[in-house]
Amino acid sequence: MDHIVYVNSKARELENLIEGKKSMIIRGAQGRKLPHGRVSRGDMLYFLNNNGEAMIRAKGIVSSVYCSDKLSVEESFETIIRHQDKLQLPDEQFDMIAGKRFLVLVGVVDIEPVEPIFFDRSRFANIDDWIPVGDIAVLTVAAS
Repeated sequence: MDHIVYVNSKARELENLIEGKKSMIIRGAQGRKLPHGRVSRGDMLYFLNNNGEAMIRAKGIVSSVYCSDKLSVEESFETIIRHQDKLQLPDEQFDMIAGKRFLVLVGVVDIEPVEPIFFDRSRFANIDDWIPVGDIAVLTVAAS
């Protein structure tokens, strides 16, 4: 399964993934939402910055997945702190996610830049920051 994953451009998440400073991404919510239960080891992730440019800039392979059960605020904080060496969340991102009841931690390996590929998000009803797409090849157009 291929997934489109938007990352925080202000926090330089994409650059930190490519440079190897970061090897895990996180999603947190008060209820179960994507990618909870929908991402698996071996899946391919395609990364875009959340700055509106709609260009896939890198890809990586899922090496591990942790989908939490309902967590207390303390358990949520502890889980994030325990993985902060791989997450490398700046304070603003940490504050935004810590305390959420459901967390999804996704380890990523073999992260590499790709020739920019335009992603047309209008084809999907889901307007979230994580979109399972099946096979990316049928959805993208190389940038000119």
